[in-house]
Amino acid sequence: MDAESTVRAYYEALRAGEPLSPFFAREESTVKFGIGERLTGYDEIESGLREQTETTEGWTVESDRLVVTERADHAWFADDVFMAWNDTERGIRYEFETRWSGTLERREDAADTDGASTPDTDWRFVGMHVSTEGGT
Repeated sequence: MDAESTVRAYYEALRAGEPLSPFFAREESTVKFGIGERLTGYDEIESGLREQTETTEGWTVESDRLVVTERADHAWFADDVFMAWNDTERGIRYEFETRWSGTLERREDAADTDGASTPDTDWRFVGMHVSTEGGT
């Protein structure tokens, strides 16, 4: 799977409520900025995304302008994404026009060692940033 397909597979996994952490590199330097949080290191990303999956449902993720540039071992992307979800704890539906960007790295050792499901790709996010159009 190429880098663009990996980004699209991540969107699909988010929509389907599937585990998202396997898409990220297992390093302490990996970082994910979301609309309201900063997650640093794989363990924090895994925990944060697991909690997100457990407390949300009904995801809409609509990519509008995905651009991906891929080199031998690295890729970067940017996209405008409408996303919405239901917060099951608060009973609130959230909707945002967002901007996504990030960097991926090709990993030959991408298979998870803990038996978790692994996306069918050797690309992993080493950095991801999601913000609202208002600058969050």
